[in-house]
Amino acid sequence: MHPYLHAQSQGDKPAYIMAGSGEVVTYAQLDQRSNQGAHLFRSLGLVTGDVIAILMENNARFFEVAWAAQRAGLYFVCVSTKLTAGETEYILQDCGAKVFITSTAMDPLIDEIAALAPDLRLFAVGGPHGAYAGFEEARAGCPTTPVADETAGSDMLYSSGTTGRPKGVKPALSGGPIDAPHALQMMAQGLFGFSGDSVYLSPAPLYHAAPLRWCMTVHKLGGTVIVMEKFDPEAALALIEKYKIDRGQFVPTHFVRMLKLPEEVRAKYDVSSMKSAVHAAAPCPVPVKEQMIAWWGPVIYEYYAGTEGNGFCWINSENWLAHKGSVGQAVLGELRICDEDGNALPPRTEGAVYFANGPAVNYHNAPDKTAESYNQHGWTTLGDVGWIDEEGYLYLTDRKSFMIISGGVNIYPQEIENLLITHPKVADAAVVGAPHEEMGEQVVAVIQPLAWTGDHDELAAELMAFARANLSHVKSPRRIDFMAELPRHPTGKLYKRLIRDAYWGKDESRIV
Repeated sequence: MHPYLHAQSQGDKPAYIMAGSGEVVTYAQLDQRSNQGAHLFRSLGLVTGDVIAILMENNARFFEVAWAAQRAGLYFVCVSTKLTAGETEYILQDCGAKVFITSTAMDPLIDEIAALAPDLRLFAVGGPHGAYAGFEEARAGCPTTPVADETAGSDMLYSSGTTGRPKGVKPALSGGPIDAPHALQMMAQGLFGFSGDSVYLSPAPLYHAAPLRWCMTVHKLGGTVIVMEKFDPEAALALIEKYKIDRGQFVPTHFVRMLKLPEEVRAKYDVSSMKSAVHAAAPCPVPVKEQMIAWWGPVIYEYYAGTEGNGFCWINSENWLAHKGSVGQAVLGELRICDEDGNALPPRTEGAVYFANGPAVNYHNAPDKTAESYNQHGWTTLGDVGWIDEEGYLYLTDRKSFMIISGGVNIYPQEIENLLITHPKVADAAVVGAPHEEMGEQVVAVIQPLAWTGDHDELAAELMAFARANLSHVKSPRRIDFMAELPRHPTGKLYKRLIRDAYWGKDESRIV
């Protein structure tokens, strides 16, 4: 399946609708514009296997560029809009991009990038801008028919860099036709009920792996994507009611923000059309998921996977209620829990999470990082820690790199964060290890309050008591600090490294 087939059979059907502006792009328009984009790339000398990079907000042209690259056999690198010019330039150099396409809305960042990457062909959607040629104008004179040598391209995405510099994942191109099925398409249909009738809500940035891949999968199937330019909890509920949305991809912070709306606001909107609300990217606290299932019904699905694509676990609401806290059983790769020496551990024993007999992991230009993801058996890991039960259900504990060692005791922040986020006065929470003269490290909770008052002594005492009433003494925070907004990626991942660094003398300005 492919958008060009839907352009032939239902050309007037919306491929996607921008939620804020209401702009509709039909399958016929997506087909014509992606063909023009493919011809433009060929006119610039790009051939199969070359790389373009995309940096833009959730913009109506995003998918037109991505599908143009896909049908021209190119890699398309989608860059986070949260990066600095220097960080972006690193990715552009590392991936070997020959063309960089951005948006005029990204000014002044893109002017800095242009100065750092003078050898790239630069284009901006929304019209010419400084060193950037207007993308729409450049493609306008190109044919709307396919290029002669169509073959399937692929995304080439970079990890979010929460624990270091981003690493590129560059899969081998298939060399096959552009409409060949792929694993995500089959899982979307078989596990989550996606079809050509799906109306899918995408509330997250399109440059991230999950939103990009799931939206393009909906396009392959012939459904309609509703793209939120920026997530707002009440707006999401209104869109579900307005468009009778039946599928969506979320992260736990979306659920938390919707649940913390006043009851009368939540009750205003009919969400009964939702049949498959899929979440991933970050751990979901058990009480949060319980409340979502009680509110939306048994339509909450979860999966565990990474940009690397080395394995895939999933779980539906019914199985989750019987295995609360689990992220599911493996349907791609085989789960293995290993000790520090790479040896497999028995059920209910905590260790590093590996996938056996799954797709290979290969980080672009990073052989050391690639080697680190493998153990002596050839099994691969994303760096998470967890355990499995006797039925093969996986329970994640945390990322190994976030572990706190206090007085010789291993403490995983996720359990503490999952508790603190349930407090009615907490909007977000992060737990890190900070230096301690006697214990080595101490547990510190950094809180984003629901209401910023500037004086949080009373709330700190309340949260300290709340933690001690629900956690063992060793896990309870010894210190509670506050931030107006935690540095959380819009896809749900927390840049915990930035918070932790503040306590180790690298940036004291971020914590109050």
